Amino acid sequence: MIRLSYILALLVMVYFVNSAAINDSSRLGTNLHANSDPQREQPDQVIQRQSENRFWTNRPFLHREPSPVTQRALSASSNGPVDARPTPDPTGDPSSLTTVHINSATDFSLILPKIPGELIGAAEKDDGLAYSSPNSDPSSCDGRHFMDGFITAAAYSRSDDGAYVQVTGCLNPTKFHLDPSDEGGQFDVRYPNGAQCTFGGYGASFIELVEPRLNRFCIRCCASPNDQTNCNSHQDRMGCMTAIPGIYEFPELGVSCTQ
Repeated sequence: MIRLSYILALLVMVYFVNSAAINDSSRLGTNLHANSDPQREQPDQVIQRQSENRFWTNRPFLHREPSPVTQRALSASSNGPVDARPTPDPTGDPSSLTTVHINSATDFSLILPKIPGELIGAAEKDDGLAYSSPNSDPSSCDGRHFMDGFITAAAYSRSDDGAYVQVTGCLNPTKFHLDPSDEGGQFDVRYPNGAQCTFGGYGASFIELVEPRLNRFCIRCCASPNDQTNCNSHQDRMGCMTAIPGIYEFPELGVSCTQ
């Protein structure tokens, strides 16, 4: 009997010891799980995670790259002051082949590539010819005219001090032998050879940009040589809207070339 009582007492003791160990283990496991539960993070940690999640999503989104013109304008604005180096000297003798004029929004001329499909940049030096608008004098530009429909909208303006005249507007590259994918380039007093504008005469500053891909053109003729304030020849990569600010929206005609 004594041995049986002793054995029963040992069994009861072992039972209580094991029960206590199991309870401690359960509490420890619960505490470890609680420490890994994001719901029990500190408030600032939870706020940080929510803030980060706002920038991530599985939904597709549209992304539009800035246009070449916009990229150039942004680049210009971030590079400091406008380049005001002197205008390059004219190249070659004056020539009627490369003489442009501006009288109004319907009477002006542009230098354009003479070779069908040639890029503006490739034509700048040797392959540019002056072409007049259909309403210009029949003899202007030696009788060369671009066809109706090439210029879809145009606006003429003259500075109050008479320093320059200009025409800005939109074009349809398919109505001339331009490459519609061409991002464009600039003609000026330096190229092509003998280039000039009748407003200022040979040697006076003028700039003309043609941007077929953007359906846009602009031309400004200055009254004086080396006018880097009004006819800055070093902004040839900036595009019309930077180099020659003007009108490129024509809502009354349903025409726009600002993008």
